[in-house]
Amino acid sequence: MQPPRTDLAPPKDDPFTTEQLKEFDGSDSSKPIYVAIKGDIFDVSHKADSYGKGHSYNIFAGKDGSRGLGKSSLKSEDAIADYSTLDDKERKVLDDWHSFFSKRYNIVGRVSDGPKIES
Repeated sequence: MQPPRTDLAPPKDDPFTTEQLKEFDGSDSSKPIYVAIKGDIFDVSHKADSYGKGHSYNIFAGKDGSRGLGKSSLKSEDAIADYSTLDDKERKVLDDWHSFFSKRYNIVGRVSDGPKIES
């Protein structure tokens, strides 16, 4: 597991639509790779060996896959933004993933048209 980074930039809140986010799925090597969790968009480009095209976690690239992360699922039908159906244990897993990403990847924006979910 990679250690937390000390060189992260301050979080940005630039708005991205779900459609715009799709452009950053690792299929175009000239663009960064983004993964969103709970609406926050993380630049995971330096881990292209995990999130790039053809790699294990590419299912989450270019989208908000919060539900899948909470369920610890790599099924495409679970890689969606709406995590409202997660139980308490799964929400804790999702929160842990968000915390993990926050300590290792720059936040480059927010999904502007994702689901609004009460915590």
